[in-house]
Amino acid sequence: MIKLPSGVDINNLIDDIRIFSWQAADILLYYSKLLEDSDYKKKILKNNNEEDPVTLADLKVNEIIIKRINEKYKNINWDILSEENVKTSKIFVTKNDWVWVLDPLDGTKDFIQGTGNYAMHLALNFRQKPYIGFVLIPDKNQLWITDGKKTWCEKRDGTQYKPNLLNNGKLQEMTLVTSKNHGNENLKNLIQKINFRKVEVMGSIGCKIASIVRGDSDIYICLSLPGKSSPKDWDFAAPESILKAAGGAITNLDNEELTYGHTNFQQEGVIVATSNRITHGRICLEIKQIIEDNGIYPL
Repeated sequence: MIKLPSGVDINNLIDDIRIFSWQAADILLYYSKLLEDSDYKKKILKNNNEEDPVTLADLKVNEIIIKRINEKYKNINWDILSEENVKTSKIFVTKNDWVWVLDPLDGTKDFIQGTGNYAMHLALNFRQKPYIGFVLIPDKNQLWITDGKKTWCEKRDGTQYKPNLLNNGKLQEMTLVTSKNHGNENLKNLIQKINFRKVEVMGSIGCKIASIVRGDSDIYICLSLPGKSSPKDWDFAAPESILKAAGGAITNLDNEELTYGHTNFQQEGVIVATSNRITHGRICLEIKQIIEDNGIYPL
């Protein structure tokens, strides 16, 4: 049994992060509304990198979440890994078993485009594995939470509902949820070869994984090309935590668990998330066979 750091109670911690998360939602919704006015766009965008944009919303949420955790939990033996802090300092070194992994705004391109498919991710990793996690989707009024044992969703008014994972056994019967802004020809080729029942396009890994947990889709495939950019720890930690506790699975193509804390924080290769941990290994094997038979990706 995993024990939280001394002085930390799981129920109190979830209560606190719940409050912090809805404060973050207020910030994200505020700037999302401002972005509807094109005159504000230049003021909100903080860099000129179209592939990896940063907005004032990213920075404000990053600031408030880290500040709230540090204020509420002084002298606790954990560290905070944040996408925005890594972009600034490039260095993060920890020897602690416990590490918070924060993405203040996953799906920044969608946030700028006004699709509503953006999320805040916050996970508490233990020995480089996600333990508890939060995926906040402000535009849907959803806060997905796991305490490491079960997953549930809350609305701002406290209304709760449970996951509703689908149980389609065959690849061709599944609904795939795939990236809106980060696709590539190899992934498109794979999707065509599998011939899914339906393909949904969506930004934010958190939003995609939440769609599986809600029962709107069955499977998500992430395919990163060798030598190109890949998703990072903060993209996957919180989504993984809610999916696994709900009964789903997320692994690499060889059905091996994701590992966190590498020097470059990258989650490379082919990653598969499904709604059913029991059939997950077989699904990975089928996808791998299709990739090999068609020469889609260097395995």
